[in-house]
Amino acid sequence: MRIYTKFRIVFGIVLLYVMQGCTSILGLPAEKEKSMMGEITPYTTELRNLPLPKEKIVIGVYKFRDQTGQYKPSENGNNWSTAVPQGTTTILIKALEDSRWFTPIERENIANLLNERQIIRSTRQEYLKDVDKNSQALPPLLYAGTLLEGGVISYDSNIMTGGIGARYFGIGASTQYRQDRITIYLRAVSTLNGEILKTVYVSKTILSTSINGSFFKYVDTERLLEAEVGVTQNEPIQMAVTDAIEKAVKSLIVEGIRDKIWGKAVDVPAKYQQIVDEYNAEQKISNNRLIGNKYPTNDRQNVSIFGQIEANKIKGDYVSPKTTVGGKLGVKYFFADNFNLEANANVFTLENENIISKTYVATEVNLEYLIIPKFKLSPYVYAGLGSMFSTDKARYKGQIGGGLEYLVQKNLGLRLSSQYDLGFTDDWDGFVNGQRKDQNLRFALGINFYIGKK
Repeated sequence: MRIYTKFRIVFGIVLLYVMQGCTSILGLPAEKEKSMMGEITPYTTELRNLPLPKEKIVIGVYKFRDQTGQYKPSENGNNWSTAVPQGTTTILIKALEDSRWFTPIERENIANLLNERQIIRSTRQEYLKDVDKNSQALPPLLYAGTLLEGGVISYDSNIMTGGIGARYFGIGASTQYRQDRITIYLRAVSTLNGEILKTVYVSKTILSTSINGSFFKYVDTERLLEAEVGVTQNEPIQMAVTDAIEKAVKSLIVEGIRDKIWGKAVDVPAKYQQIVDEYNAEQKISNNRLIGNKYPTNDRQNVSIFGQIEANKIKGDYVSPKTTVGGKLGVKYFFADNFNLEANANVFTLENENIISKTYVATEVNLEYLIIPKFKLSPYVYAGLGSMFSTDKARYKGQIGGGLEYLVQKNLGLRLSSQYDLGFTDDWDGFVNGQRKDQNLRFALGINFYIGKK
């Protein structure tokens, strides 16, 4: 008994060391880290690489705040921490500095600045009475020709969630993800007449992912072995806000160049034409984007030709049906974005082992519904009527089916589908028995080629 107890103690110590080693393998911090300089986003580099203006623009930011009023979600009671960082004005000023297009001036805490200048004046008047009065005057404050206004106007949680997992004989793994979204608006206002010169709108998704694995097994009737491993990664909110603000600053600069807002700061328009063209191309793509960073496509034209290979299996009156291979060719005509009429011809064989094998040539007419036609990946369902021809006589049926279509290239879709044929008679296999009509189950893989004009 003592030997068994010592073994458990040793096993526990070894297991602790193994777990500590696993933290390093998984990229988890195993020891304290030193303070480090803040990370930069991809747009920080883009801001710093912008072509310089002829002269900088003096700009003021009084307040660029979180306008959502949203608190962090909590599973245990109330959480009074805000979902969005409260230092967004500071982040915006840093982005303006990085762009090298602006000279930001202090306006967020202007009262502190004015109070300190008053202290300087009072001190000089009281203790420097014999000094020349002209030396006591402070230089004037800079004033801004343009003000920046706006803020974080939306923080949407769980706009997209999902996951996948599997478990077999006590061994399992799963992964989950969650996507939030933050939205900001930034506008430039002229201090000369109060005109709003330009407004830009930027959104940024925030991704959280989790990967877990587990092992659960009875070693014998009294011993249980269980192990777990997992990693969760959450995109920092502060980095997401910084990314969105820097993107907004770049958009404001480029749209200002394009629309000739910045005046004398843009000396040679041709100097900036490349970044304007790149921005216009990005904006054209973004105009078609849907929620969740999904980009709809118009590649599906009004006519398509398709072909597919099918696996068939009869559900008739005989036992031991065999799976056979057939094919289908057809054409589709879209009379609406979601709906099309389909006509096809197909060949398949119905076979029962050592009993019957009969080949049919069939024609079908279907009405198909494409559920999300503006996405590259779209599920679809269809139903219709068909006729079947063999060496003896014609037979008729109905069919229902569905599947997925993914546009792998422009105008070329890959389709994975299944279909269920419902017979109107019970003699597909040459044998009539019972009340149920003969049926056929198909699984297919094919391509769909779109032609014509939208």
